[in-house]
Formats: sequence, structure tokens, C-alpha cells
Amino acid sequence: MSEEAQLPPKVQQRILLLQQLQQQLQSLVMRRQQLQLELMEVENALKELEDVGDDVPIYKSVGALLVRTEKARVVQELQDRREVLKLKIEQVEREEKRAREQIEEIRSKLEKELRPGARI
Repeated sequence: MSEEAQLPPKVQQRILLLQQLQQQLQSLVMRRQQLQLELMEVENALKELEDVGDDVPIYKSVGALLVRTEKARVVQELQDRREVLKLKIEQVEREEKRAREQIEEIRSKLEKELRPGARI
């Protein structure tokens, strides 16, 4: 008989929930990393634009096209995007923390329940 078949349904449910939370945490970590990478790109673009004169033509990608635009407009769009990304990163970090806390809580309960001599 397999070990899982010997576990009470309550413990099996906790294990399943733990696995789901771990997958959710992994997705959140990947999402945060993507947002941080995009934030770095925005900050690098802003840094490059600091060295460019106001009279130098600026082009931005719009779909498959490069469109000429004003430096001030691009800088404002990038600054706005930077703020949005920072807020999104903070939100994902809070969700990560919550998921980690839930994982730890479930692990603790499982350890108590699976300890030899524990009453389930």
C-alpha cells in the first residue's frame, strides 16, 4: 500500500494545498522577476535619455513601426511606467510574503500531524 493511501484525508488535503501554494509562490516569484527586469529597462532608458539633447530626434516603437516623438513625452511616459512597475512589484512582493506565510503555517501543521505518535 502506498504511503499516501495511509494518510488521513485531512493530511492529504493539506499536502495538496501546500503544493498549490508552492506553485503559486513560484509564479509570483517569476512575475516579480519579470517586472523587475522591465523596471531596469525603463530606468536604463531614462538614464540614456538624460544624455540626449532636446533637439535630437527620438523614436519609439509602436507595434512594428518606429515613430518620431518628443523627448519630454517619452521621458514622461517612461517615468509613469516606472511608477506603475514599482507599485506592481510592491503588490507582488506582498502576495509573495502572504504565500510564504501560508506555506510555513501548513508545513508546521503537517509536521505536527505527521510526527510519530501524533493524533490526527
